[in-house]
Amino acid sequence: MKAAIRAEAERLHAALLHAGAAPVEADILLPADILLDLYGEDIRARAYITADPLNGEMMLRPDFTVPVVQAHMKGGADPARYAYMGEVFRRQEHLDGRAREYMQVGYEVFDRDAPQADAEVFALFSTLLADLNLRPATGDIGILMAAVRGLSTTDRRKAALQRHIWRPRRFRALLDRFAGRAPVPPARAALLQRLASDAPQALITAAGPLVGLRSAEDIAARAEALLEDARAPAIAAPEAALLYDLLSLEAPSCAALSHLRGIAPMLPAITPAVDRFEARLGALAANGIDVDTLPFEASHGRTTLEYYDGFVFSLHGPDDLPPIASGGRYDALTAVLGAGRSIPAVGGIIRPGLVARLRGGQR
Repeated sequence: MKAAIRAEAERLHAALLHAGAAPVEADILLPADILLDLYGEDIRARAYITADPLNGEMMLRPDFTVPVVQAHMKGGADPARYAYMGEVFRRQEHLDGRAREYMQVGYEVFDRDAPQADAEVFALFSTLLADLNLRPATGDIGILMAAVRGLSTTDRRKAALQRHIWRPRRFRALLDRFAGRAPVPPARAALLQRLASDAPQALITAAGPLVGLRSAEDIAARAEALLEDARAPAIAAPEAALLYDLLSLEAPSCAALSHLRGIAPMLPAITPAVDRFEARLGALAANGIDVDTLPFEASHGRTTLEYYDGFVFSLHGPDDLPPIASGGRYDALTAVLGAGRSIPAVGGIIRPGLVARLRGGQR
C-alpha cells in the first residue's frame, strides 16, 4: 500500500516539475508560533505540538504552504513555481478512520497575473486527474470578504464578521444578530442593562479581586465595546438581504457571474472582486475548462484554511472520501510573511493516497 502511494506521489510530483515547477522541501518540525496564527482554528485544534528546550514550541508539519511561502519571501518576491511532496500530520480524534499522517503533493505559483495563475493550477490538476472523473467545486472567498467590508455598519461588526468567515455557523449567527433577525439572549440583555445603568469600572470594582490574566482596563474596554455594539443600528435590510443571497449562491460559473453583476450595483464593494472572477473565467476557458458548466458556490472553502482570500477549489471523488485535491489563492499571506514585500500567490495539493486508492493501487 505504501509503495503504491509513494509511486503515485512520485508520478504526480514529476508531472508538476515537467509543468515548470522547481522542487522545494520543507522541514518536518517547524516553529509553531507563526503557524498557529496563520493556519486558523481548524489546524490549531488538529496540530501535533511539542516543546523544544532550545526553540520553544514546535509543530509537526500540517501542510507545506506556509513554509514554502516563508522560504520564497526570504529570497524576494519574484515570480516562481514550486512543487513538493511529503508527509503531513493532523490530529484526528474527532474523525475516526482518518489518517493522522499522509502524503501530499503540491504546486505553488507566485505570479502577478492572478487570473492566469488561478486557471493554470486548476487546469493542471484537472488534467492530471482527468481519468478519475472527479467532481469540481469552486468558489471565491474574496467576493464574500469584499461584501462584508462594504457593509454600512460599524468597523467592529465588520471585523467580527471577517474573523468568522471560515466558521459558517458563527458567521450566520453574528449576521442574524447584526441584522436584527435574532433576539438578544436573556443573559446578554441583562448584562447590557447593567452596563448601561452603571459605569463598567464601578461594576468591576464591586466584583472584588480579579482572577485571571485580564486587567481591569481590558475588562472595561470590552464592556464599552459591548455597549457600543448594542447602540449600533441594525444592518440595513436591503444590505443584509444581499449578503444572505450571496451566502446561498450556487450556480454554474457563468450564471453565477451574471447574478453577481446584477447585485453589484446594490453592493458596489464587490465589483473589483467580481471583475477578478470574470477575468479568471476567461483564463479558465482559455485553458480548456468548460466554464458554462463549472460549479460555483460563493460559500465554498469557508471551512478550509484561513489564509485563503480569493479563488478556492476542490476536486471530489466518492462522497465517503475527503477532497482528492484542493487549493486556493492566498495573496495576503505573502504580505504577512514578506516583511514588506508581497506577490500574488495561488496553490493546491493532491492526496496521492486517495488517488492510488481510486486507481486501484491499494488492491
